[in-house]
Amino acid sequence: MRLSLEERFRKKMLKFGKKNKICRFAVIPVIAVGMFWFHSAACLKGNAKRLAVLAMTFLLFVVYSSFSFPIFIMGDGADNGLNPVSDEAQDVMLAQEAEIDLSDIELLDDEDVRMEGDEYMDDLHGDIGELYSASEILEASRRRGPQEAEQDTEDASDASFSKDDWRLVLINKQHSIPDDYVFSLGVINTMKGPMYCDERIIDDLGSMLQAAKEDGISLGICSPYRDQAYQEKLFARKIKLYMSRGLSYMEAYQLGSQAVTVPGASEHQIGLALDIVTLSHQSLDEAFGETPGGIWLAENSYKYGFILRYPKGKEYITGIEYEPWHFRYVGVEAATVITEQGITLEEFWEDL
Repeated sequence: MRLSLEERFRKKMLKFGKKNKICRFAVIPVIAVGMFWFHSAACLKGNAKRLAVLAMTFLLFVVYSSFSFPIFIMGDGADNGLNPVSDEAQDVMLAQEAEIDLSDIELLDDEDVRMEGDEYMDDLHGDIGELYSASEILEASRRRGPQEAEQDTEDASDASFSKDDWRLVLINKQHSIPDDYVFSLGVINTMKGPMYCDERIIDDLGSMLQAAKEDGISLGICSPYRDQAYQEKLFARKIKLYMSRGLSYMEAYQLGSQAVTVPGASEHQIGLALDIVTLSHQSLDEAFGETPGGIWLAENSYKYGFILRYPKGKEYITGIEYEPWHFRYVGVEAATVITEQGITLEEFWEDL
């Protein structure tokens, strides 16, 4: 019986592999490729339509593929008959996009994104530039009457901490506000309108403002609780301002998130964070840290349960630039440990 071409090919390759042990492993893929082509030829034999479709598919792939298309548009001129592009068009070059050095761009703070005549005034907060002085808050707190507050009686060195403690909830770019996180807003009705924060921190806040006042420091709060809508608007303003200076959206987002936390990841949204300044220095800038008020807060706020949330030199941990005005309530015991050890809430949280 006469062997087919495919069988003769396979027989010769097997015989070659037996005689040459070194090439034995190379014979197997050769046989596989040969079988593929033999079967493909058998499939197309006698079927002109199938062969034509395959040829047309291959031709279209070659013409429109990214590596071959330039052949059809970059000839020597119109004489080859294949170049539909004019000589003028071939000389056109895309302008080089100038790279922007993000390190040379000044970070915008909250005051930079405040708009004059802002109509965003709801029942929970006024304009970001509103300042509630310590005297107004203390007077309103006295009218409010004594409140039941949790008493911190344990010594900080003997205290035990838990990640489930509402005072220690970690909110940052990697830890958004938990969906099941709930709290009650407390209101302090000042002459300038209501100021909101977590109800449970009002007594300790009042104690800190009173202590500062007795030491000759006139503190003021310019940014207490913010809801989700306000945080979104604040962040969007900052993105828009950066983009107006020539940055792309991603570059603007990168810089904006260093100074204004993204919506859903702001401690202001849970009423535990406050931006605190003095009546003599109301700007939210690094210079506040060198003022008597900034120094007093950095040295004494822990006694009342507050910490400097974004300290200098810890930006690589917090992901936020140094903000000497931003203070976060964590409770007296935790604040004492964090301040004495010179760590951030992130570092404290890792050891829990």
